[in-house]
Amino acid sequence: MRLRLLGTGTPTPSLRRMCSGYVLEIGEDVIVFDHGFGAHHRLLELGIPPTKVTHFFCSHLHYDHMGDYPRLLLTRWDQGAGKIPELKVYGPPPIIKVTKALFEEGGAFWPDLVARTEHMCSISLYHARGGVGQRMKPVPEVTEMKPNQVIAGNGWTVKAVGVAHFGPQLTCYGFRFDSPEGSFVYSGDSGPCASMERLAEGADVMVHMCQYLSGTELCEEFAESCMGHLELARLGAKAKVKTLVISHVTEQIDQPGVRERVVREMAEIYPGNIVFGADLLEVPIRGPEAAKLQ
Repeated sequence: MRLRLLGTGTPTPSLRRMCSGYVLEIGEDVIVFDHGFGAHHRLLELGIPPTKVTHFFCSHLHYDHMGDYPRLLLTRWDQGAGKIPELKVYGPPPIIKVTKALFEEGGAFWPDLVARTEHMCSISLYHARGGVGQRMKPVPEVTEMKPNQVIAGNGWTVKAVGVAHFGPQLTCYGFRFDSPEGSFVYSGDSGPCASMERLAEGADVMVHMCQYLSGTELCEEFAESCMGHLELARLGAKAKVKTLVISHVTEQIDQPGVRERVVREMAEIYPGNIVFGADLLEVPIRGPEAAKLQ
């Protein structure tokens, strides 16, 4: 089981922090959690071709969490040349409607798909990549999850719970991945809520948004939908997670000295391991180990 961070930023444009994205590898499965703008580039930087991705879990339909979803699906389909199974997609409603609006007749990428499946230039490339016969359009297997639903994979499960973020306009989920090799909890985006406390109970690793310095929230609704650093520390302590990963990092706290302040103040509340997330970082599932001094 291997967990790496693709994008640890926000919608704010950044060359250092892409939008939200995380990749977990276990056995033959490569599972992507969220895929905001720039996350796909990070996936390639890690040497993971999109054709290897087997499952995609989308926490919610903000663009910084699913902007690269079309790129993942289209590149995987194009390079896969009909030799790999369709991508298994899971997320909140209306992800089926969104997917149809992208890839079915009349959708944003429909003219592209018509050209790539009917023009001989594209068909010859399809055959050169090992494709056989007629080139079919992608048909991802999309499932709209319900709160508390559990998806079972090959020796692993993923549970979804509703979290506090931009309701009622958006349905937003947090996810918990469990396997014999370890457990991983991902908040999607969320403010303080009991559902995340229950979901994260005893987890090996929790990756959670840390949007702002506690006490600087812009309004009551902001504090309800986003997580401050002290609130996150209290969540980690209450849930007794072993390693807490700070992600969805804004420019407010992503400053020299401020990052260290955030970790110091959180450590006064939360006794476990704290990781200040960064793009391309691998998070040890069983906790950090010091390297040999040489």
